[in-house]
Amino acid sequence: MMDSMRTELVSAIHLQEVELQDKPAETRRDGTSSTNNNNNNDDQKFTVEEAVETIGFGRFHILLFLIMGATSIVEAMEIMLLAVASPEIRCEWHLDDWQVALVSTMVFVGFMVCGVLSGYLADRYGRWKVVVGGFVWSSYFSLLTSFAPTYGWFIFMRSMVGCGVAGVSQGFVLKTEFIPAKYRAFLLPLATIFWMTGSVLIIVLGMLVVPTLGWRWMIRLSITPSVILLFLFKFIPESARYNVSAGNIDAAIRTLQWIARMNRASLPPGRLEEPAVKDRGNWRILLSSSLRRTSLLLWYSWFVASFVYYGSVLSSSELLEKNLLCVTNADREHQVKHRHEDGLCYCIPFGTSDYQTLLISSLGEVALVPINIALLNVFGRKTTLTVLQLITAVLFMMVNICTTMFGFTVLLFLLRSLVSMNFNVVYIYTAEVYPTVARSLGMGFCTSFSRIGGMIAPFIAQVLMSQSVILALTPFTVACVVCALGNFLLPIETRGRALLVRSELVFLNQLYLKPSSLTTKIFYFFISAKLLMTPL
Repeated sequence: MMDSMRTELVSAIHLQEVELQDKPAETRRDGTSSTNNNNNNDDQKFTVEEAVETIGFGRFHILLFLIMGATSIVEAMEIMLLAVASPEIRCEWHLDDWQVALVSTMVFVGFMVCGVLSGYLADRYGRWKVVVGGFVWSSYFSLLTSFAPTYGWFIFMRSMVGCGVAGVSQGFVLKTEFIPAKYRAFLLPLATIFWMTGSVLIIVLGMLVVPTLGWRWMIRLSITPSVILLFLFKFIPESARYNVSAGNIDAAIRTLQWIARMNRASLPPGRLEEPAVKDRGNWRILLSSSLRRTSLLLWYSWFVASFVYYGSVLSSSELLEKNLLCVTNADREHQVKHRHEDGLCYCIPFGTSDYQTLLISSLGEVALVPINIALLNVFGRKTTLTVLQLITAVLFMMVNICTTMFGFTVLLFLLRSLVSMNFNVVYIYTAEVYPTVARSLGMGFCTSFSRIGGMIAPFIAQVLMSQSVILALTPFTVACVVCALGNFLLPIETRGRALLVRSELVFLNQLYLKPSSLTTKIFYFFISAKLLMTPL
């Protein structure tokens, strides 16, 4: 165990501060490194982290970005589908507000139950298998949803779709483990473009298909990207980090060699050597002394990220559907409040202007991506989360202010930008802070807690909203403020840090880089020096 810790400590200390500053060794035309040419490569060793950094960014990462980004298109279409279809299913089955809210909640129940399971399976058996399996599962049950004969069957099928989407979300981990450290803060926020594309596609599909063919054909057509994407997954290999942790060194080196050829680069001199890890996918790692506080705070951050994101999406849909907005220049269509004497409001389909407002607000998810990238690179992950959540809290309260329809559209545009950015940053931080042995499981736990927020959001945004707009917006505001304060307690900043392999390194790096006293710093300096000087 000490040998493996020494190996990882050497790698972590080497990469901790210099990985963003040092350029990889130049490669000669014959494919050999221009440095260390006289050394005996057989005596040298390198880790996956060093290989990823040496290979650098290239054509493989562009392919990875496009294919894995497309998974976000499918995920967004499945999640956002309910915001478009809710008026139609309300009309067909004469549903109350709580029954419409239950549809969204059941999707997140499936996501929550399978989130932890998919994370465990990804850490134990591989990321690629879980992502592909999730795609097949979610596409199959989404298709079955379009044939649901009753409301009960509909919510059951949607919960199964949520279970499949939980597996698809592991694609973020697979993507993160291939991207060099200095590119993560640029590429991962750009993935928001794909989520926005999925949201726009389902809204456009609803606008074109629902009025003529109905919501069932909208769902059938929405699975087309999933079918196409399944054939493209053959170009994405299994994570080399996972293969190494599972002891499959040969598969890892083949993957790295293939990536190096695609990028026209070379691997570091020597041979790949990292110890296999037996406790992959062990949930106790998440609650170990080095990660306990991080995990607890992250679970709440994910809860809030999902709570406010889907709260903003469903609130805008509900405000538009029932015309609950305080609009100063409302046209005749938006002056009708759609309230019946018996309190029931069944058939209120979206008009063209409503679809357009949803479309514009969805475009807001990528409008501030450059600002998000700048914040991540300049201020780091923790500070960015705090700033985004505080501004989001202010925007939620502004929704209740009387304004023009144009003003509401702009406000909704900005709100969707902020909640999307917040979700993106918490995704990045989670993938970076957990070690490889528990990265997928950590992501699985976090996504499961986020779905609790997604389960609660519909009952506030779709049920409580009908009673009082300000009362429904207040919980979202309070949650953002509390979460912003909690971010100050996160012990680890991951900006520019190497992806770790084992949880012990988190503890050692914390104490060495941010000690509580000078004595502690000196003590851990000598421990690190001793480990470095001891032959491996």
